[in-house]
Amino acid sequence: MTWLIAFDVPGVGEKVAKLEKKAAAPDLWDNPEAARSLLSRLNAEKQTLERFTEIEKALGDIIAMRELAGEAGGDDFFAELVPELGAFEKRVDDFSLLTYLSGEFDAGDAIMEIKSGAGGADAADFAEMLLRMYTRWTEVAGYDCTIADVEYFEEAGVRQATAVVEGPYAYGYLSCETGVHRLVRISPFDQTSKRHTSFVQVTVWPKVPDEIEVVIDEKDLRVDTFRAGGPGGQHVNVTDSAVRITHTPTGIVATCQAERSQHLNRARAMTILRSRLYELEREKQRERIEKLKGEKKEIAWGNQIRSYVLHPYRKVKDHRTDYETSNVEAVLGGALEELIAAELKRRGAKRR
Repeated sequence: MTWLIAFDVPGVGEKVAKLEKKAAAPDLWDNPEAARSLLSRLNAEKQTLERFTEIEKALGDIIAMRELAGEAGGDDFFAELVPELGAFEKRVDDFSLLTYLSGEFDAGDAIMEIKSGAGGADAADFAEMLLRMYTRWTEVAGYDCTIADVEYFEEAGVRQATAVVEGPYAYGYLSCETGVHRLVRISPFDQTSKRHTSFVQVTVWPKVPDEIEVVIDEKDLRVDTFRAGGPGGQHVNVTDSAVRITHTPTGIVATCQAERSQHLNRARAMTILRSRLYELEREKQRERIEKLKGEKKEIAWGNQIRSYVLHPYRKVKDHRTDYETSNVEAVLGGALEELIAAELKRRGAKRR
């Protein structure tokens, strides 16, 4: 079992000890955003150790069962090992994915932007479908997903949406979703019932930990407040609690209208802005680093990482890994585990 040797138990234990020490600080919750980020990373490392311990225990149980079966000398005893070995193999395979998540921010939280591209109302509707897909995936994964901002399209769907996903390895997993997504279907917005193709760009950034310094001059910020709203002009509340922060030197805009108070919305928007500015700086330093969000391309034909085909046949295919499934409903319902696993393994093989 050479994969066990590759797992640095003492190293992860040291990380847990350091994070626990920071989490015990009396002023931890003076900065709620930083506290949530720290606790998320702590939980990620703890869960990794717990999963490793469970695998060790399961392996010990299987060895003991095999020895008993050998002493008993009957086929029935060995037959009982078959389901246990199958479950053990699945557990090891799931755990092995963590070996591909060793990047600087992989264990932390994520910021996801979904932006409609070519396709008009169809693209906006597709963007909303993807937003729902990722929301459901986060629910099953046990992550905390906050829709920080949504800009609705006039006819249907959304122009773009920003979500903050908090939980162990949220960025590591969701980084696999960065790229152009393509939908082929009979358009519900076309009275002639013709087949349409639409595109959506998904971009995922790591939520930068608070201890990493990102210098932002307050003089470079333009802060606007407005009423948080929904489709059709239905306001979430009647106060100007939503916050939009524009970083004038770069033109980067971060918006949050998810919280009830202006103070909390500003804090969340600043978190998004810090993360985007941090990545921008990395790109400047390394010319074009694509480790964190993938190569940015035109949101149109020929650049897609994944296709969702609803007509004339039904199939989801990832063009990076060639993984495909005909169960489109399950994927759009949030069943992304196999797609993400295939991409993580592809990245791992590419690094060797």
